[in-house]
Amino acid sequence: MNRDYSLDKVRNFGIIAHIDAGKTTTSERVLFYTGMTHKIGEVHEGETVTDWMEQERERGITITAAAITCFWNPTFMPKGAKPEYRFNIIDTPGHIDFTAEVKRSLRVLDGAVVVFDGVAGVEPQSETNWRYADDGNVPRICLINKLDRTGASFERSYASILDRLTKNAVRLQIPIGLEDKFEGVVDLLKMKAYYFEGNMGMDIKEKEIPAEYLEEAKKYRAELIEKIVEQDDEQMQMFLDGKEPEIGDLKKTLRTACLAVKIIPVMAGSALKNKGIQLVLDAVVEYLPSPLDVPPVRGLDPKTGEEIFRKASDEEPFSALAFKLQNDPFVGQLTFFRVYSGTIEAGTYIYNSTTGEKERLGRIVRLQADKREEVKRVFAGEIAAAVGLKSAKTSHTLCDEDQPIILDPIKFVAPVVSLRIEPKTKADQEKMGMALKKLSDEDPTFVVSSNSETAETIVSGMGELHLEIMVDRMKREFSVEVNVGKPQVAYRETILGTAEAEHKYIKQTGGKGQYGHVKLTIRPLEKIEEGAKIPKNTHRYEDFEFIDSIKGGVIPQEFIPAVEKGVHEAMDRGIVAGYKMVNVSCELTFGSYHDVDSSEIAYKIAASQAFQDAAKRARPVILEPIMKVDAIMPEQFMGDITGSLSGKRGQIEGMEERGMLRVIHAKVPLSEMFGYTTDIRSMTQGRGSVMMEFDHYEVVPPNVEKTIIESRK
Repeated sequence: MNRDYSLDKVRNFGIIAHIDAGKTTTSERVLFYTGMTHKIGEVHEGETVTDWMEQERERGITITAAAITCFWNPTFMPKGAKPEYRFNIIDTPGHIDFTAEVKRSLRVLDGAVVVFDGVAGVEPQSETNWRYADDGNVPRICLINKLDRTGASFERSYASILDRLTKNAVRLQIPIGLEDKFEGVVDLLKMKAYYFEGNMGMDIKEKEIPAEYLEEAKKYRAELIEKIVEQDDEQMQMFLDGKEPEIGDLKKTLRTACLAVKIIPVMAGSALKNKGIQLVLDAVVEYLPSPLDVPPVRGLDPKTGEEIFRKASDEEPFSALAFKLQNDPFVGQLTFFRVYSGTIEAGTYIYNSTTGEKERLGRIVRLQADKREEVKRVFAGEIAAAVGLKSAKTSHTLCDEDQPIILDPIKFVAPVVSLRIEPKTKADQEKMGMALKKLSDEDPTFVVSSNSETAETIVSGMGELHLEIMVDRMKREFSVEVNVGKPQVAYRETILGTAEAEHKYIKQTGGKGQYGHVKLTIRPLEKIEEGAKIPKNTHRYEDFEFIDSIKGGVIPQEFIPAVEKGVHEAMDRGIVAGYKMVNVSCELTFGSYHDVDSSEIAYKIAASQAFQDAAKRARPVILEPIMKVDAIMPEQFMGDITGSLSGKRGQIEGMEERGMLRVIHAKVPLSEMFGYTTDIRSMTQGRGSVMMEFDHYEVVPPNVEKTIIESRK
């Protein structure tokens, strides 16, 4: 079986945005215009293809990223011709609680279409998603959507992109009319107006620009041309000499600049009113990368630890990254993977270089949201799903056993809200463990743990909605009924000072005794520059560092891991109120051993005890999660909301106008924000709303620390 589409004709991109900006509505138009569906599904009717989960259709929001494959012919190609391009698209959630879906999708995609609400412009989750795209240096196109809505303003939304996201954005189009008078768009490069007529805007009419928009179009075209020619010395010289480069040359330069994220084109449209979406697909072809345009993927050789690269080519050794697991009621567990190099066939064996295990790849499916199409083989640059892999988890590398590679893993944000859950009946108890394991495998930000002292099961996630959906999924997908406790905050502990401690663990019983002796120094963990070399004797983790400074073998090398393990366990138990400790650097400076009695368990206990003694003297404190809060309300309620946020230990950071509404930006401790959605509605006669996302951890004030310690007793 050969490849249907050459690599330069493939585009892997995601549709990302803040909640309610119109991502799913845009995805449905894409499916319709590419011929994958014959009827457009609407979010408000609960009939969309990409929002296929019951919970998504009930709430009208996207919860899980849906992958779809479709085929596209640029707009003015002859009708009926074989589609020239193949799109692998992921429609991602916009709600902050499901941010892991966006993070992992952007890790495996080559480009993104960022959708903005034409009334609200840049919103909190737009900024978070933008930051994820920046982290991966992902080329983007912006679509200012919903220009048919009352209060829509293309210019205000465009200004918010320049102000809050990037100075590299430039208008590629401007709208013709706004709100109920929004008719079409002006292409500033071609200087033509486009109108979307006929059934569902299928007939695109190219006309001259209406006289009242001509001056505006000329002004913005000059800005666009100037921005493009700045990227090319030859074209810049032509421009300075008063000549304009050919449109074809300008497009080539614009493509190069888009791939380098030096220019981000901004387009206009209304997905709901079927205007402008086909031209966005044309822009995806023209300005977003194919797998050949992105740098070779970087990884490490598991045997030597050396850096190696794989180019996007079918001839290279096979390498792929598993980026998502999903439980399918019909075929069992699906493992989504992106192929970076080489090809793989169903029925062959696949090597998981992260775990060192080998598995048979039974079936491969290509996804259309919740529908599956079986394929015999997948090629470089494609996204597919494997059925029935047992050991593969999110972030694992799948590759050729003879030429192994470990690709960079996806880093996820730590969960901030916890709930206590217990099964309702004995039958539920047996099923609950399996359901929790499957859900936590699927979503790395959903963490399951148990409190050893109280024997309670604790689930942690990104927010109240995230945990509510997970409990709902347990009930519907796994038939598990649970009782749920109150939400709890994921506090952390750390130290502000330096201290050292020494501990000898000696136990003499009949026969062989136990002997372990360590001396530790602990201090706050210092941040290091990305890419900085870490010394050989240092084990560095995200929020912990262990330094082995033992000289002359006073503690034999085989006992050092036991010392580190003992420190880890002491950190997990906490010092002040039993919360996990973070941001600690621990140095093992001295110790001794006994030829007969020394053992791993003795060193583990000694290290744990020494760490606790040192931590008590190193000014231990409790940290609490601080949320970035955006409260949106009509002007007359601003005083009430500002007062209520200040009363919740919030810091007001700024205010802005958003059409007829006002937005208050604040930083507020999470512990004060439970149930605030209901509070703000009651304070604003149902007209206010609040958006929250995790921002950082901060030391809690002494009076609050006292309350937390009391409650933990």
